[in-house]
Amino acid sequence: MNVYVTGVFWVVGAAIAAAVIGYLVRRFGWDEGRRDNNDAAGQVFTIVGGLHAVLVAFVLISLFDAVTSTREGSYTEAEGLVAATWSAQALPGDTGEQVRHLAIAYATTVSKQEWPRLIDDGPIPETGWTQLDQMRRVVANAQAGDDWTNDRKKDAAAQLWQVYQARQTRITGAETDGVGSVMWFALILGSVISILLPNLFGGTRMAAHLVIVSTLAGTIVLLLYAIFQLQNPYAGGANVHPDAFTTAISRLG
Repeated sequence: MNVYVTGVFWVVGAAIAAAVIGYLVRRFGWDEGRRDNNDAAGQVFTIVGGLHAVLVAFVLISLFDAVTSTREGSYTEAEGLVAATWSAQALPGDTGEQVRHLAIAYATTVSKQEWPRLIDDGPIPETGWTQLDQMRRVVANAQAGDDWTNDRKKDAAAQLWQVYQARQTRITGAETDGVGSVMWFALILGSVISILLPNLFGGTRMAAHLVIVSTLAGTIVLLLYAIFQLQNPYAGGANVHPDAFTTAISRLG
């Protein structure tokens, strides 16, 4: 199902559930002293709602930054791969051709084998590491006969080091990024408390009260749904594609 349609179902469902709970509390709950609770309940709601809003904002900002870093890191890795290949073209013998074939194979491995595993959180195969190490060895074994060739060799080695760093960041991030179980517990429990607290307020008409609690519930669930969709940069709403590597293959092909 489309991510937006699913989000609408979650938001509408939460709003309806909150409205039903609010109606039941108003219909069958106690009315005595409800107006007198407004000051105390308002102070508690301000503290709880404020803390929960800070937590949600912190998590969302962190996930947005992670998605941006993931997308930029993929281009850094692919661009380093292309730059290393171009520098290796100046090296003697068939060094440049070997590096080009290995670079294409590496980009294909990342886009065809590794990316599906990043989406479903599966184990990353060692093929990419092997191909990257083979490129490093080919460049290291190349004979540089003059200063210009030696500079190209150093540049190719430096670009491969950049590819290695970007790759390491990508794989490590795939294992460590996301929202942990403790954080999800705090987010969900804080959301439930924030949605239920307005039922302690008095003084509003039934219709106005239901609109308030349903709107609050829908907004909070919308933010939780956004967090859920962004926690894996390679899947869900973020859905970072391996476009950088497919572009690199077309450049090197």
